[in-house]
Amino acid sequence: MAEEFDLEQFLPFRLNRAAEFIALRFAAAYKAEYGLTRPEWRTLAALGSSGRMTATEVGVHSTMHKTKVSRAVFALEERRWLKRMQHEDDRRVEHLELTVAGAKAYQELTRLARDYSAELETLLGQDGLKALSAGLAAVETAMAKARR
Repeated sequence: MAEEFDLEQFLPFRLNRAAEFIALRFAAAYKAEYGLTRPEWRTLAALGSSGRMTATEVGVHSTMHKTKVSRAVFALEERRWLKRMQHEDDRRVEHLELTVAGAKAYQELTRLARDYSAELETLLGQDGLKALSAGLAAVETAMAKARR
């Protein structure tokens, strides 16, 4: 008889479920306050934390498909939170950058993020959060080595 597979203990399943739960609770906060979708938040956060990027770089940074990035860029541009600048040498490439209003919105949203981080620390406890952080660092390190 084949060994039984326990989905509840399968690491990718557990990580995805935990990440989804945490992301959805935070998404409710920024959606309620700013009406942002998850791809819009992730695009805004990528540009706010990293500065000028191409859409491809935003997608790699935030692990989003190019169509999600494209829609998010369009929506943020409509809000006047983002501007596009064509590359000098390659007209197919556009650099994306937050406007002054976009940078202000990003700063306000980081307040929400800090508040949510504090809420998670309260829920998990400082020791739980440290253990989770150490575990995630171990996974990230192992995955980076496996890619080489």
